[in-house]
Amino acid sequence: MSERSPGVVSVFQVSVDGKDTNRTQVKLSDAVSEAHRLRQVSWCVTVVVVSDDLAFLAAFAQWSLKGRLLVWSTRLLVVTRLPLHQLHHLHTLLSKTNSMLLVEEDISKIFMFSMYIHLPYSTPRDLPVRLASWTPNGGLTCATKLPLFPDKYTKFMRKPTLLVATEALYYNNVKVKRYGREEDRMLKYLGQGLNFTHKYVIPADGTFGSKQRDGSWSGMVGMVSREEADFAIGPFGVTESRNEVVEFTWPIAIEYARIMGARGRPEVNPWAFVLPLELPVWVAILTALLVLPVVMVVLATCCSPTAAKHYTWGKNTFDLSRILLQQDYRASSITGWRRLVLVAWMTVGLVLSRSYQGDLMSGLAVRYIRQPFQTIQDVLDHPSVTMLWQTNSTNVQYFRSVKSGMFHEVAEAETKGRIKYKLLSEFRQAINTLVRRGDHVLMDLEIVITMFIGLDFSHTGRCDFYSSRERFLPMTLSLIGQRNSPLVPALSKRIVSLTEAGLYDQWFKDTVTNSTKCAHPATRITVSTTLSLTNLWGMFVVLVGGHVVAGIVLCLEVLSQISCSK
Repeated sequence: MSERSPGVVSVFQVSVDGKDTNRTQVKLSDAVSEAHRLRQVSWCVTVVVVSDDLAFLAAFAQWSLKGRLLVWSTRLLVVTRLPLHQLHHLHTLLSKTNSMLLVEEDISKIFMFSMYIHLPYSTPRDLPVRLASWTPNGGLTCATKLPLFPDKYTKFMRKPTLLVATEALYYNNVKVKRYGREEDRMLKYLGQGLNFTHKYVIPADGTFGSKQRDGSWSGMVGMVSREEADFAIGPFGVTESRNEVVEFTWPIAIEYARIMGARGRPEVNPWAFVLPLELPVWVAILTALLVLPVVMVVLATCCSPTAAKHYTWGKNTFDLSRILLQQDYRASSITGWRRLVLVAWMTVGLVLSRSYQGDLMSGLAVRYIRQPFQTIQDVLDHPSVTMLWQTNSTNVQYFRSVKSGMFHEVAEAETKGRIKYKLLSEFRQAINTLVRRGDHVLMDLEIVITMFIGLDFSHTGRCDFYSSRERFLPMTLSLIGQRNSPLVPALSKRIVSLTEAGLYDQWFKDTVTNSTKCAHPATRITVSTTLSLTNLWGMFVVLVGGHVVAGIVLCLEVLSQISCSK
């Protein structure tokens, strides 16, 4: 039974004993388990069930569904002489699997077998579709153009209505439908391709779903796993724990998480007069003012000892400072190497002063817009900032499970009250109140953040929010369906075509028309306005500080002269 040889036939016989139903159930369970093992080690399996006992067929249907015996690649042929109206117990099994029903019929003493299929998402009251019939004289006669064991999920023959789980959305405190989102356009695309209509169902908690302490699942994942919905559109992050209860389709996108924060108001930097020159330039100027006078003293000593006494280090420093500050300096009586040094220094001072003046004028017109939280560490380093995360999201489950690192610090921040949880439907209100205030940041997928920033720009015409440069927690996004459901591969085929054509990204751009307007907001802007103390108080601080230092030096000089005179 465990060999993968072609043409191997295994026969399982279950004797039906009406006197001992429990014994029969045990035997049937064992037979289904053995058949399941055979199916797992075989390339292609066709299961043939022959019985005229209605109770046995009903029990087989129950155990085969419970034991995951049948997948779509496994064909099932049920052979019986029972009439169709008595086989409604097999409807769920035959409609969800790649199966056919072969019924022996005796019509006007003509021995005939008829082959039927039950369509997906039909009701037990719906009649099955007759594919073909077989008689000893006429052979096989097809009743439709469909082949035997047709792929019923490629395109539904009869347009069913599927239950699609979605999160709750509210606008002005009123629950509304989800028209206009790219997921809805994708659902319309899938419905046209597979020939189905849909009806939204919303979980009680309005979340995507997380695993509870008792092992159950909440949200949309729980609805799909309990077969309360045929599939959920999400999209959902692919995780190992979710994969145990639901099945993922082909991915529709790979997204990262980002930080969304409020942009600061344009601010004036009072120390902007320092910015035209970078720190290395200021250091180079100070070094030159200290070293060049020493060089001049050494040169003067080598040329003339008398000149060295006249041009001391203090006088040289004072002369160079006067030239740098564009004060007058008489050099008519100076000749030789000293004149060359001073001319070179004047050239350097002229270039520096002109460059500084131009940059200073433009710098005073600049307003700086703060975007302080670019990394998770930035948020963690500000204990006054509160983080907003989506309730029971995959990212929340992740940082709660890690034992070390930066995301463990995020989990510790929850114990300090620095994390609040919001439903996706509550994001817009939280952004307009908490995030806009500046003491809250939103942590979620970049597609969600881009959508809300774009919606806010459409409403206000301003880029009041920004998304962080840092991207973290990459996630594969997919739709989810029931475990071993043939609908999942059918949806995946359509999703492959729409992602390869770039439709999902285009739908997102069409839905949020201003999604890229605030993608790279300016951190500095220029204005045309009069100067005020707001712009220049840093300069006055330097002026007052210089006078204070000068006064202290003057007092020290007076005291030193008094002490010397005594």
